[in-house]
Amino acid sequence: MIAGTFRHIRGLIRRSGIAVACLLPLTLTPALAATCGNDASGFAAWLPSFKREAQAQGISPSALRALDGVTYDTTVIRLDRNQKHFKMSFEQFAANRISGGRIAQGKQKLKQYASTLARIEQRYGVPGEVLVAIWGLETDYGANQGKMPIMRSLATLSYDCRRTGFFTAQLLDALRIYQHGDLTLAEMRGAWAGEIGQTQFMASSYVKFAVDFDGDGRADLVRSAPDVLASTANYLRGYGWRAGAGWGPGEPNYQALLGWNKAEVYAKTIGVFASKLRQ
Repeated sequence: MIAGTFRHIRGLIRRSGIAVACLLPLTLTPALAATCGNDASGFAAWLPSFKREAQAQGISPSALRALDGVTYDTTVIRLDRNQKHFKMSFEQFAANRISGGRIAQGKQKLKQYASTLARIEQRYGVPGEVLVAIWGLETDYGANQGKMPIMRSLATLSYDCRRTGFFTAQLLDALRIYQHGDLTLAEMRGAWAGEIGQTQFMASSYVKFAVDFDGDGRADLVRSAPDVLASTANYLRGYGWRAGAGWGPGEPNYQALLGWNKAEVYAKTIGVFASKLRQ
């Protein structure tokens, strides 16, 4: 019954001219059968099994070569098990991150990218100071994007049993980014949990929200500031950002900031930083 219904829906989609592949990730969760593990012992057997199942999800053999030689990363597991983020007060957290130097550099970025930010706000409704605040907080305006191989980090976390479903989806989308040509394998380096680029997108957010704003044919969140800023605005709009509304606690756009980072100390810090950039 289910299979017949799906075939009927697929037929309707094809007749409407919409690509089935574009809709499947929104409706189906990959049912990968590769067995997870809590140490390195099963990783070598897991990887070829994952590759077979990923190919069944539409990942090309050439893209899957990005996983050749990938090994289990004990550093990633150690960092995953010892997260101690956001246990300080908002006042402590914000004071550590909103420095005079970061504000000065942010104001310079606002001037440098004024025309780009104006076009972004016109399209997505998000003002430049909010985008620049996120840019500064995430990577110091692209200076500290992380150096860990994304594929190795995500493969390790996908195999690991703690959050295998979430990270399996991330690994598949990282492979899609590579397959699409948005980033080279050498460019796919970032933070330990697989965050990519100058505002640290997870791979699934990259696939969903990244845009080619500079018109070079690829959405590059590693090297292109226009792509980074526009994609960040697109992300916030996707989480309900309303043009012209406030972003402080209790205001309409505060929820969009929580969509960026669910920790309230972080969302509040973005808002305060953005307000200081506006002054």
